[in-house]
Amino acid sequence: MLLTRLLNACHHFPGFVYEGARLCEATQSIEIDVRPRKGSKPICSCCNQPARGYDSLTQHRFEFIPVWGFAVYLLYTMRRVDCRTCGVKVEALPWANGKHTLTRAYMIFLAQWARKLSWKETALSFRTSWEKVFNAVQWVVEWGLDHRELGTISAFGVDEIQYGKGHNYLTLVYQIEAGCTRLLWVGQERTKESFAKFFAMIGQELCEKVEFVCSDMWKPYLEMIERHCPNALNILDRFHIVAKMNKAIDEVRADEARRMTRDGYEPVLKKSRWCLLKRRENLTGKQRTRLKDVLQYNLRTVRAWLLKEEFQQLWDYSSPTWAGKFLDQWCTDVMRSRIEPIKKFARTVRSHRELILNYFRARKQFSSGVVEGLNNKAKVTMRKAYGFRTFRATEIALYHALGKLPEPPCTHSFY
Repeated sequence: MLLTRLLNACHHFPGFVYEGARLCEATQSIEIDVRPRKGSKPICSCCNQPARGYDSLTQHRFEFIPVWGFAVYLLYTMRRVDCRTCGVKVEALPWANGKHTLTRAYMIFLAQWARKLSWKETALSFRTSWEKVFNAVQWVVEWGLDHRELGTISAFGVDEIQYGKGHNYLTLVYQIEAGCTRLLWVGQERTKESFAKFFAMIGQELCEKVEFVCSDMWKPYLEMIERHCPNALNILDRFHIVAKMNKAIDEVRADEARRMTRDGYEPVLKKSRWCLLKRRENLTGKQRTRLKDVLQYNLRTVRAWLLKEEFQQLWDYSSPTWAGKFLDQWCTDVMRSRIEPIKKFARTVRSHRELILNYFRARKQFSSGVVEGLNNKAKVTMRKAYGFRTFRATEIALYHALGKLPEPPCTHSFY
């Protein structure tokens, strides 16, 4: 079966004819000549309407999907049209997009593989360049964003991940509804100005329909959510709260361990960090034994650990009223202690009391667990690429991996 016949079967374009194919041994490539069908009219690239021909340009090479390890090129002499509306313009081609030298089919093909492999591995596998893979993914992502339907967003989560070196962050917003978890937006930095661009993108009408928002305690996030989503419950998830509690416990342990070493006491807190931070059900046998030994001593660290274990009872409540009473009593007990890091945590809890109780008002249906899971996927995407040099490349990669964007239509699917 001739290669041109295969192309007509899977990539047939009315108005064009595949004339012949030949193998170029010097370049290890296959060249296929394409010509317009007799009597067919070219299409204006501006208004997409048929127009009469004006003249011809030089021959262009369009890179197609490789076959048996050979690069495939479509050779076509471009025409210009004399459009009544737009004037003299270059014709539109059904297999190419704008000035891209890659065919649409090849860009979709590369983008699909780039979701499974790193961009570098994709380029090496199909004997092309990293830049061409990036251009292919960028075109597919831009098409998907243009044709994406946001619908009604009832719940979303916002968080940040570290980007590049130093204290550089990306703000990521995810839709976290049942049956629909996807990346909605990527922002550079974690400032009010950056986060405001997300609300501008979805518009005021959609903002007012948001019912639940999951976030951490970062002040710019809290202020912008309160301003733009007045009808939403802003939920501070247990993940972030427990993380701050563990940070306070670790600070108490480290400070007391240093003091005991300085004063010449037995280093009983040595190698006890994870015994104190992990939940009891997650401890290994060795860690359980170590924790039992530490709890025999009358230490500030032990008292802080007991307060942490008591605080964990908060998540067993289902009523926001009773959860609030427990929280108030626990904070009162902590403020009577002399453990400053835990008292600092209690003051933070008091200042965010209503946002913490929103977790119970939402009947524990929403949490940042989904957001943290998506964040891990985002980190894997960035790590798989060994770090992107530009924000634009990072943004494209994250949308491609997590955005669940619609894909451009193609005349034939290769797998």
